[in-house]
Amino acid sequence: MPNASFSSGIRDNHSRGSVGEFLQEKVREGSSLSIVSAYFTIYAYEALKKSLETIDHLDFLFGEPSFINRLDPDKSEKKSFILSAEGLELANQLEQKRVAKECAEWIEKRVSIKTVTQSNLLHGKMYHVANGGVEEAILGSSNFTVRGLGLGKAGNNIELNLVVDGNRDRQELKQWFSEIWNDASLVKDVKAEVLLYLEQLYQNHPPEFIYYKTLFHIFEKFLNESGKVDLDLGRTSLLESQIWKSLFEFQKDGVKGVINKILAHNGCILADSVGLGKTYEALAVIKYFELRNERVLVLCPKKLRDNWTVYTRNDLLNPFISDRFQYDVLNHTDLSRETGKSGDIDLSTLHWDAYSLVVIDESHNFRNNTPGKKDEKGNQISKSRYERLMEVILKKGVKSKVLLLSATPVNNTLKDLRNQIYLLTEGNDDAFQKNMGLLSLKETLRQAQLHFSNWSKQNPSQRKTRDLLEKLGSDFFKLLDELTIARSRKHISKHYKESVQAMGGFPERLKPITITPEIDSQGRFLSYDKLNDEIDGYKLSLFNPSKYVKEEFKPLYQTPDKYSFTQMDREKFLIGMMKVNFLKRLESSVESFEITMWNTIQKINKRIEKIEDYAKKPHLESRDDEVETDTFNPEEEDDESLYVGEKKKYKLAHLQLAGEGGWLRDLEKDKDQLMTLYSAACAVTPETDAKLKELKKLIAQKVQNPSKTKSGTSNRKILVFTAFSDTATYLFNSLKDWARSEMGIHIALVTGGGNNKTTFGETEFNRILTNFSPLSKHRERIPSMSQEAEIDLLLATDCISEGQNLQDCDYLVNYDIHWNPVRI
Repeated sequence: MPNASFSSGIRDNHSRGSVGEFLQEKVREGSSLSIVSAYFTIYAYEALKKSLETIDHLDFLFGEPSFINRLDPDKSEKKSFILSAEGLELANQLEQKRVAKECAEWIEKRVSIKTVTQSNLLHGKMYHVANGGVEEAILGSSNFTVRGLGLGKAGNNIELNLVVDGNRDRQELKQWFSEIWNDASLVKDVKAEVLLYLEQLYQNHPPEFIYYKTLFHIFEKFLNESGKVDLDLGRTSLLESQIWKSLFEFQKDGVKGVINKILAHNGCILADSVGLGKTYEALAVIKYFELRNERVLVLCPKKLRDNWTVYTRNDLLNPFISDRFQYDVLNHTDLSRETGKSGDIDLSTLHWDAYSLVVIDESHNFRNNTPGKKDEKGNQISKSRYERLMEVILKKGVKSKVLLLSATPVNNTLKDLRNQIYLLTEGNDDAFQKNMGLLSLKETLRQAQLHFSNWSKQNPSQRKTRDLLEKLGSDFFKLLDELTIARSRKHISKHYKESVQAMGGFPERLKPITITPEIDSQGRFLSYDKLNDEIDGYKLSLFNPSKYVKEEFKPLYQTPDKYSFTQMDREKFLIGMMKVNFLKRLESSVESFEITMWNTIQKINKRIEKIEDYAKKPHLESRDDEVETDTFNPEEEDDESLYVGEKKKYKLAHLQLAGEGGWLRDLEKDKDQLMTLYSAACAVTPETDAKLKELKKLIAQKVQNPSKTKSGTSNRKILVFTAFSDTATYLFNSLKDWARSEMGIHIALVTGGGNNKTTFGETEFNRILTNFSPLSKHRERIPSMSQEAEIDLLLATDCISEGQNLQDCDYLVNYDIHWNPVRI
């Protein structure tokens, strides 16, 4: 505590005494006080209570009109509902109710309180004490707070106050105070308001009030930001747009949240569950930024292009034609080329770097920051899609905001999420250090992944979600809260009951059915287990030329690549995946397996022919004496990160071709083994295909016992998914006549390769889907389409697994299970 015995007239709360000590010394029983201060705290009253309880009267004048906000200022003691009180001990915080009540009783008896009005502002602080005919006064910067008076135990403000030691000056100060105090044009009485405020502090609030008050303070920042977004939306004509009026309440809240996060952090991940309308929410966000005259680009998978371009066309299928959407649409695959056209856009003349907002549909396709290809010297010869997106669109030109749309932003590890968030930060790992306090995105997600991995290794009976949540840490949840919006149907049903009722509830789906019977109904084909053992013993030397490199030439082919794999390593992985692929093809259909066997046999035949041809004329220098290895990529996958193996050329002169242990003999042995399997597969016909029979049984049950729609009509619609297009084609050819003649339904086939068919002649992709789901696809708006015939059975690959509205169908059959669990 500063020494109060200084002869100096300065009171600084530091080395020359304090204002609090001055008042303790001068205030006596029967004193009359006049105080001017911007702040008043109950804790300052508590510190001077012994002196103040005996005074005759106090006139307190707030020097600023926002007096209520200054009763307990944030910079000294917390106001109103205290969560913490800087500079105060916990015991004092817990005494708030008592102190507030005693202070209110004291004010009621002995204090008058006024404040200057809104049009005035009174700077300076004054404390005047009158004891009979003796007056004391001090002027300066100290407010009526614990720290301002210099009475705090944990540190005080350093102030500058001067004791007024002249009688004439003290009398003039009192006269000046009285003139302002009594001028109704300058001040007004606020004692009742102060007492009402204090009453809120000492009232016995019910637990419910305390709970909601706590929630308010926790989410106060969010509520304030939401209010700003509402105000900002009001300044645009978004609220008058067709897209906004078509949204349900939960979608409108989602749009507000997305806009707020984009404006605050340059981007957002919208990860609502499938079926909650992410496309419509994204359209509203796009319209908001278009109304701000910002150029927008939508990047989507090629198969979803029409889903986005329809809203920009002058077309009867466009439900928002009056909104005049102007955004550009490019395919993900367009990032792999610099020339040619994408729709009406000429890629060679496109200003890639001119977009203020980039919307990426199915953003999980950019979960891998895959580097581009390099030549043998390590020089980059092409950029990956991720690199082009980052370097050509996001980092160059105008500052780009990013909206990511994906129901599955994490496929394998949290590294997937990190790479997508890097699109928001232009690759900067410390981008959120300032506004979120996150030193490193990479480290935050690495730690979260580590905790999850350790937790998942525990025995299932010991794993508790609560334990995981405690270990993940606040940084991880802060990152998710600030950047993502992810809501489930359960969440919407619970918190937006009126919206769910308004849209007639979420569609009820029957549980998907998976078909897994034996292959051949007559039992003539190998079981899956026996076939697995058989294939496991195959060498598949077609894919393993490195095994036959002569000893003196091995150094030429053993240089590790950019992933530290040698070509021998890659060929080993490739053979393993080919064997698995054989089994996956058989699990799909015997027809698919048969086609794969035949294609592999043909490749072996070509390789044998080339070796034999080379052996006849090895002396001709002009001959093409090289062979190239194969690569493997699962059918209809558009993700460049899934390719296994890199094409590598081998000179036949460097390989052991003939004799025991030579490549030619092993190729012929592989061919004989595969021919045996091929012949066995050919023997299984549609009539003996056990899996096909099971599918026909399920179709017949659905057609003969249709479910009822909410309008009372019969629903016979069936969607059959398969991972391979040749299986889908096989099913169409095997079922089309039976479906028309015996079941009386139309059947259709759609695949990613465009081999689309129906039993009434239609082959255009979108028109097929519209005839399969005419209600959700608004077929009635298309006069050129027949309104009579409908497709009840749709056979498809996962080319329609994302972004399609097929709600008319409630029955799904998985003819096989996709090899990628995320696709499921």
